[in-house]
Amino acid sequence: MATQAVKVKNGESGNAITEAASGVGEKVTSSLANETRLEMKQVTWPTREDVVSTTWVVVVTVAFFGVFLWLVDLGVQRAVQAIFKKFGV
Repeated sequence: MATQAVKVKNGESGNAITEAASGVGEKVTSSLANETRLEMKQVTWPTREDVVSTTWVVVVTVAFFGVFLWLVDLGVQRAVQAIFKKFGV
């Protein structure tokens, strides 16, 4: 691990470790921003047609499972009501 020495200017009191760490944070942030830009250039973005078609697949799938689960819920509700009616609850 590398260490840095920080001079205190004009008699200002300050913590040398805090002063050194503030500069390191800026370097890390700058480095992450550059890496992010490089990675974003390598991303293959979908075409508009791909987005529209996959959106429709999601909408149809959600509608199908919504109706399916509604029917299952309705069946379970009626079964529970029949059991309660049979036992007089």
